[in-house]
Amino acid sequence: MRVETLRRYPVKSMLGEEIAESRVSERGLDGDRARAVLDVATGKIASAKNPRLWSALLTVEGSRAPGDAELSELLGREVRLIDVPPEGAELERSVPERVLAEGIEAEVPHTMTTIGAGSPEGTFFDFAPIHLITTSTVERIGALGPRGHVEALRYRPNLVIATEPEGFVENDWAGRELHVGDDVVLHVIVASPRCAVPTLAHGALERDTDALRTVARHNRVPVFDREPQACAGVYARVLRPGVVRTGDPVRLR
Repeated sequence: MRVETLRRYPVKSMLGEEIAESRVSERGLDGDRARAVLDVATGKIASAKNPRLWSALLTVEGSRAPGDAELSELLGREVRLIDVPPEGAELERSVPERVLAEGIEAEVPHTMTTIGAGSPEGTFFDFAPIHLITTSTVERIGALGPRGHVEALRYRPNLVIATEPEGFVENDWAGRELHVGDDVVLHVIVASPRCAVPTLAHGALERDTDALRTVARHNRVPVFDREPQACAGVYARVLRPGVVRTGDPVRLR
């Protein structure tokens, strides 16, 4: 196995950028989710997981995010960019199945998520500081879907790991370690439940509802003590920091 792609997302829910290498600490890749958009009226973190309100974030390059006034005009709500999350910061996660059934403009039920439950304090990660997915999983989702392929970046991973076996191989990695390159050691925590975000337009990529629908049909995995959920990829925390580079070998232990 090897690192095929490295990506970071300077502003939460905005478009990311591909990089050749990065320092990795307990807070993830340098510069990843360094800032987020705050909804001034509610005090919640803006997230494309509620696409009715925030899907337009995925039209913005996070590395060149505009100022508060321009963002507020784009989103139709008063917002501001922040680099420190409010205490107990939450975001809304629209029920993915209802988004699939009713569309992204519909007002559907949502759950509240406290950000960063598996991350150091003061971070904007949904759960853990590292999210990775394998090429095997991406290829399997694509093969099972009507388009015949799907783009890995729809799932917003930090690392895309090149793997040879077929299928959703990382489903079995929870509780194991990944040694990446010479230094970095990751502890895989749990499979990544998918929200509506993979279905949305990402910059020039058009909407693709099958990026979630196919996962929901073919890869439902128990997450902690909950019932099986549509999953693709895994969350991990950093056991040993260091530098990761595209092409680095990856060893599973």
